[in-house]
Amino acid sequence: MVNKAKIEELVKEKLDEKAFLVDVQVSASNVIKVFVDSFDGFTIDRCVEISRHVEHSLDRESDDFELQVSSPGLTENFKVKEQYLKNVSREVEVITSEGAKHTGLLKEANSDFILLETSAREKVEGHKKKQLIVRKHQIEYSDIKSAKVVVSFK
Repeated sequence: MVNKAKIEELVKEKLDEKAFLVDVQVSASNVIKVFVDSFDGFTIDRCVEISRHVEHSLDRESDDFELQVSSPGLTENFKVKEQYLKNVSREVEVITSEGAKHTGLLKEANSDFILLETSAREKVEGHKKKQLIVRKHQIEYSDIKSAKVVVSFK
């Protein structure tokens, strides 16, 4: 059986200061999936470099495995804080652990929480038409059930 911690260690050896490990998954049938990303974007060449490094560092004689290295998909949920930092100023959808769904602009991400700015047209007393109301939501990472980038083709 392939050791997940060993894979994580091998991948981190090949990452520069702008790149980060998102996830490593090892199935019962030894299919290893490595997800890496970078603040500059991640190229296929960098995926190949990591794949070769991991493959050459593992013993094929004792473990038969399949290795896949890629960046996380655009529609995948965020798994590490670096993904929030990378996507500041983008529209994201956040579902909290209480089930509240917020879609808005990711204004800030730090080590403890994110700041999300949402806007909606709402009826305001004293006005005939609905008014644009902007709210800021400070959400701690521990309160986030899922978060992902909103893909827009406008």
